[in-house]
Amino acid sequence: MNRMKNATFRQLQLFESIVRSGSYTGAAEELHLTQPTVSMQIKKLSGLVGAPLFEQLGKRVFLTDAGKELLEASREIFGAMSRFEMRMADMKGIKQGNLNLTGVTTAEYFAPRILGAFCQIYPGIKVSLTVTNRERVLRRLTANEDDLYIVGQPPADMDLVMTPFLENPLVVLAPPDHPLVGVKKIPLEVFAEERFIMREPGCGTHIALDRILSKRNLAFKSCMELGSNEAIKQAVAGKLGVSTLSAYALSHELQTGELAILDVEGFPLEYHWYIAYPRGKQLSVVAQTFFDYLMSEGKKLTQRHLPRLDQPA
Repeated sequence: MNRMKNATFRQLQLFESIVRSGSYTGAAEELHLTQPTVSMQIKKLSGLVGAPLFEQLGKRVFLTDAGKELLEASREIFGAMSRFEMRMADMKGIKQGNLNLTGVTTAEYFAPRILGAFCQIYPGIKVSLTVTNRERVLRRLTANEDDLYIVGQPPADMDLVMTPFLENPLVVLAPPDHPLVGVKKIPLEVFAEERFIMREPGCGTHIALDRILSKRNLAFKSCMELGSNEAIKQAVAGKLGVSTLSAYALSHELQTGELAILDVEGFPLEYHWYIAYPRGKQLSVVAQTFFDYLMSEGKKLTQRHLPRLDQPA
């Protein structure tokens, strides 16, 4: 593998861009190159490795085993270079560099507010936030694709550093004219008779509900399954059923009266948001700066925007 010493940083950038975009064309567009140039450089890189890096199926390309090994090595190289650049900036008293965050879908209701204030303090830091479902977040976490991750329910089968930074009350939402609005201490058995709109299996709220119901040998009458918080809110407002979401997802609807919170036994469920990363991972200067900010000013900023849960009937 001494031939790999001749591989250039630019070739590795091209290779990584193809992996992310899923095509040579996507990488060419991202890096402002022609497709023949990208193809030629990847051919040279494959020659240095001594094995094909991609196999093509239709219009998309997929990694070979050799490609998977090179991707892991490339990310280590990119990470080392990024840490070096940021340490140099830190030595000069300048906070600059890249911060890549991934969070579960409900993070979109509070993370941008934190990041906006953070970027005002550190304008030299370029921030990227990916918001997706829990399954994809855990997949990215396993692959160590980002600097930090925002999750709700801690995964039990992963060795992570998990630090709680914000309360995450899960509440029961219903249309404002629902017969149970205003009723105090609704028994869980009564609530379980309602038509329930669920998030996809495996998401944080789904796990939390399974936990509380299993203790009472109850099961919801699930009437539909939706893949986003916004879809669930619209379905509840349309009187298709009731549901459970993080209170952070409901600020607007509670203020306008489009939705109401039911006073159900055992609710709100008191959980937390966690900032996570793989155990053993060395945080970059920028990631550590954001982590410290999140645990102090960012936490206080977000708590001020948590909606009141004692909504009038």
